[in-house]
Amino acid sequence: MEKFVKLTSMRPLLLLLCLLPLAFAGHDYGQALTKSILFFEAQRSGYLPHTQRVNWRGNSGLNDGKASGVDLVGGYYDAGDNVKFGLPMAFTITMMSWSIVEYGKQMASTGELGHAMDAIKWGTDYLIKAHPEPNVLYGEVGDGNTDHYCWQRPEDMTTDRRAYKVDPSNPGSDLAGETAAAMAAASMVFRHSNPAYSSELLRHAYQLFDFADKYRGKYDGSITVAQKYYRSVSGYNDELLWAAAWLYQASGNQYYLDYLGRNGDAMGGTGWGMTEFGWDVKYAGVQTLVAKFLMQGKAGHHAAVFERYQQKAEYFMCSCLGKGSRNVQKTPGGLIFRQRWNNMQFVTSASFLATVYSDYLASSGRNLRCSSGNVAPSQLLGLAKSQVDYILGDNPRATSYMVGYGNNYPRQVHHRASSIVSFKANPSFVSCRGGYATWFSRKASDPNLLVGAIVGGPDAYDNFADERDNYEQTEPATYNNAPLLGILARLNGGHGGYNQLLPENVPAPNPVVRKPTPAPQPKTTPAPASSSGPIAIKQKMTTSWDAKGQKYYRYSTVVTNKSGKTLKDLKLSISKLYGPLWGLTKVGNVYGFPSWLNSLPAGKSMEFVYIHSTDPAAVSVSSYNLA
Repeated sequence: MEKFVKLTSMRPLLLLLCLLPLAFAGHDYGQALTKSILFFEAQRSGYLPHTQRVNWRGNSGLNDGKASGVDLVGGYYDAGDNVKFGLPMAFTITMMSWSIVEYGKQMASTGELGHAMDAIKWGTDYLIKAHPEPNVLYGEVGDGNTDHYCWQRPEDMTTDRRAYKVDPSNPGSDLAGETAAAMAAASMVFRHSNPAYSSELLRHAYQLFDFADKYRGKYDGSITVAQKYYRSVSGYNDELLWAAAWLYQASGNQYYLDYLGRNGDAMGGTGWGMTEFGWDVKYAGVQTLVAKFLMQGKAGHHAAVFERYQQKAEYFMCSCLGKGSRNVQKTPGGLIFRQRWNNMQFVTSASFLATVYSDYLASSGRNLRCSSGNVAPSQLLGLAKSQVDYILGDNPRATSYMVGYGNNYPRQVHHRASSIVSFKANPSFVSCRGGYATWFSRKASDPNLLVGAIVGGPDAYDNFADERDNYEQTEPATYNNAPLLGILARLNGGHGGYNQLLPENVPAPNPVVRKPTPAPQPKTTPAPASSSGPIAIKQKMTTSWDAKGQKYYRYSTVVTNKSGKTLKDLKLSISKLYGPLWGLTKVGNVYGFPSWLNSLPAGKSMEFVYIHSTDPAAVSVSSYNLA
């Protein structure tokens, strides 16, 4: 096997694809991805399937909706309690779907795409049930007040399971808008693997958007029991724009693009410069998507408006990097810090936006424009990686804030199901208040490991107390994990040479393996450099795809130092290149080592990749030094 200069993750191909410094500590992002998806199975409500892998959970909430004459069995518990809150659940589905839309190929390569799609479908199956009529949407089952009075397993619930809805008389544009966004985003995930289901989701999304737009009002004015837990502070304009953006992505219908153009100024899409993104405030997400449309050349006569959206998207990115006019707060250890209670939700969501925007910029050959100057896209990805690495243990406490990852992670999670002995191990009924006396107050590790859960995390000074009653820091939430799926897939799988501005194409999760039929391929032109010299250059085509009638090829080029000395000051000449290249630094008319690599030891190799629509580029050595 050839020797490569290795990133500490020991995945040589990530060296140049990830565009990240060698100095970063290595993490097993693939393992973290697997665990982060598994967490959603612990949050399931309803009849659990035979494929359930979190086997300490049982069926629960089997009469949900029955008193209202509707089937609301299923869905997710949002956090450490047993309530089904519609707004954060829908946002969770949207962000899981966005993760797959952008990085489904990378997930497929790890074998986790099927599990991620199952996690989405568990949520969308419920959302379909919660939308029984075009202008009726159920937005909550149970209420936080009675639920929080009890500490019970979901399987033992004795709390009120009343269902709450929005309708024309009691509107909820934010709730309906977010649910429309979730349905539209998920429809893209299932477009090829389950087209009938995808169409059904899109039909619900159309109806929900119309309902949200026609009957305007904040959902927590109609479902008042949600105010204490998921108050809609930002109102509903951001969700209407967010839903329109997702409906345009999912359908290509010009109506929704025009909606974004017409309403961008009036609804705040072009006006709000944000430093947060989450289940309540969607503006930064909208601005990122509209910036993508602009870079894709889809803005048309809305270009001027869309440029203002993009300016605000870049305001958010620059603030996260600390290079803007108003920057986000960070802990001494470097973690983005927004608030004491479940701060991690803002860390993962901001990191996701930084990840996708980095790839959008790289795919369009642009830099980020900050008040402090231009910033390379790789710095945004570096920011996201630094946040993920902090979560996984690279922090002053050396604590992993993902349960079950690493050796030092929270053991007393604020979570009813994990903190009480499994119903399957001991079916004895746990009463409402008895659970507090016996299990909540127990100063010991949880009997059930909540694998993959991202807890609330440390305070502004990187301090953390692993105590069950410390709900601000030890309670997990589905919307903490959802954005992380995409980031972990990207960090684990690298860029893969994919142009993030090309049409999305989510692969099937478990393709049938067949003997491939040889297809016409462009000839691989040997590099002019001789393999008998001190530097060998080998090129090969690694994948190809069709987009808008054009065939694109991804080429991998491996440069090997065959001498017995260290290779320095390498300069490569590359001609007949007609697409983006990753993994080298352009210096005038030649290419040199990437910014994080200044030499290549004897016998080692490095790789760079590029994509275009023709034969391989001509790569040759222009100059070098051996020391």
